Amino acid sequence: MPDSVNKDAKRTLIVASVFGALAVGIGAFGAHSLKAHLLEIGRFDTFETAVRYHFYHTFALLVVGLLQLRFNNKYLSWSATCFLAGILLFSGSLYTLCLAPSLAYLGIITPFGGLFFIAGWLITAFGVSRQ
Repeated sequence: MPDSVNKDAKRTLIVASVFGALAVGIGAFGAHSLKAHLLEIGRFDTFETAVRYHFYHTFALLVVGLLQLRFNNKYLSWSATCFLAGILLFSGSLYTLCLAPSLAYLGIITPFGGLFFIAGWLITAFGVSRQ
């Protein structure tokens, strides 16, 4: 396998591992330390949604990293980038809504994160089909 494929796969798998650890830590922090605050401001469900999608797409990143070991194409790198951007924009904006309600205007970027998630899935399918 070319070194560039291994580098891309390695990078994707490392990022997925770090994002997985962050999802566990953030989820635990929300469930234990922030629960009363989140319930008080009516954002507990929002926080759970952010963590859930963070986890789903961390697993998607792991799968893409494994696919990169098997398939040699640029589309899988693009899909990994889309999943990463989706986590940052979608979950990140929801985390911000929960932790800093005064920045609620940032909620406008949440749908863009969702679009990156959709693009990541579609590009993954396209990348695999190109082999």
